[in-house]
Amino acid sequence: MLVFVIPLKSPQVSNSWERVTQSFERCIKSICNQISPDFHAIVVCHEQPKIEFNHPQITYITVDFPPPNETNPIARGDTDKGRKILKGLMYAHQFSPTHTMAVDADDCISKNLAAFIKQHPNSNGWFINKGYKYKEGSKYIYIKRKKFYSMCGTSNIIRYDLNFLPENAEYNRGYGYYKYYIDHGKVRDVLENKAKPIEPLPFPGAVYIVETGENLFYGSMKLNFNIFDRKSLTQSVKDEFGLYTL
Repeated sequence: MLVFVIPLKSPQVSNSWERVTQSFERCIKSICNQISPDFHAIVVCHEQPKIEFNHPQITYITVDFPPPNETNPIARGDTDKGRKILKGLMYAHQFSPTHTMAVDADDCISKNLAAFIKQHPNSNGWFINKGYKYKEGSKYIYIKRKKFYSMCGTSNIIRYDLNFLPENAEYNRGYGYYKYYIDHGKVRDVLENKAKPIEPLPFPGAVYIVETGENLFYGSMKLNFNIFDRKSLTQSVKDEFGLYTL
């Protein structure tokens, strides 16, 4: 089974909680659009978003640790994301997953992931080398032909034991404690150095969505949108990734 872990930012630090909620609803619909039923989604949040979409394979976990704030350097945004991912990974144990995948709450994923993972239960895992970039509201989508995993947090599918979870997780630590769960671009190298290499996913696995107003690390100004990588946003892409305009 593939378990998705979705860390959701707090309304206290959102530029628009309404927009965060809309983006999350699209994300969770995309996740639950898997062609295989062999998956579960764990959403880790300070406050459960009010959405109309429900699915029996979604679990919400609310946390009580403080949200990010300027006066507490331990509770910075990426640390908050890391501790939420760790919380979800620890909770995932009860579903006996073969693999887990952290998904940013405003991205969309391929409906084929769970079915593919089910065919390879013993694999170390995969990184998404090829994926899509999408500017919110555009009629175009851009292909990222390589190193998608370096820019987007929705990019690594890891065999559960290779999460290297602590026996007793702590949630009041600084950035370094959660670094492995946050630094998505370095997971491939970490596992390579441990002689547990992961492979490139053999198909585009996710859509990285920018200009949401809530991106933690990248806005569109930091990304390259080459016209030669541009293609029309077709119905087949929309259907595979559950992508629709907010």
